[in-house]
Amino acid sequence: MRNILIVEDDQSIAKLQKDYLELSGFSVKIVNNGPDSLQALQEASFDLIILDIMLPEMDGFDVLKTIREKEDIPVLLVSARTEEIYKVNGLGLGADDYITKPFSAAELVARVKAHLNKFDRMKERFGGVDQGSMIQVRGLEIHKDSRRVFVNGEEVSLAHKEFDLLLFLFENANRVFNKEELFDRIWGMDALGDASTVTVHIARIREKIEENPSKPQYISTVWGAGYRFMV
Repeated sequence: MRNILIVEDDQSIAKLQKDYLELSGFSVKIVNNGPDSLQALQEASFDLIILDIMLPEMDGFDVLKTIREKEDIPVLLVSARTEEIYKVNGLGLGADDYITKPFSAAELVARVKAHLNKFDRMKERFGGVDQGSMIQVRGLEIHKDSRRVFVNGEEVSLAHKEFDLLLFLFENANRVFNKEELFDRIWGMDALGDASTVTVHIARIREKIEENPSKPQYISTVWGAGYRFMV
């Protein structure tokens, strides 16, 4: 049974989500604020998080930042805010989806199932034990089995999508991909958001792995065409 954590301060919405998810065979825990969600993650293991943005004490963006420092599981942001900047910020921080309120409980269940299935496929492709080799180029090491990255022997922390994007570019080295292609490959064609989140993720990866992000030696920008990993 898959375990779902709902972080939602509106009790009626949280209860409706919980009921539908439990009818679909999930085990569900509800917390009402950011600090309690982080405490819940320390006490138990969850397969997916449904995270509201507008929360008391600690907003969803801050919760997401903290989660991505330690957890590599799907996070679905939900919010009544429809402005594009909220979606871009959320996806840029490592959310796997952004769902705008109001939405149907049936749609939420469908998205939860889709993201769990996609996450399982990504683990099989990138994180399987029998594919657990380390790949290396010019001081950069990517450990596919443990999803860890080292630069000149020192570990750097990448969010879930940052790791997937870096690994995809590395495994297709010297090939140029535009933002739309990368968004489709990493986030999926049915994901909410747009290709601008790719630019945000590339910038963050460069900050973490490049000695000089303004003169990258790993991920280069091919002006007017896209990005490529140079080997």
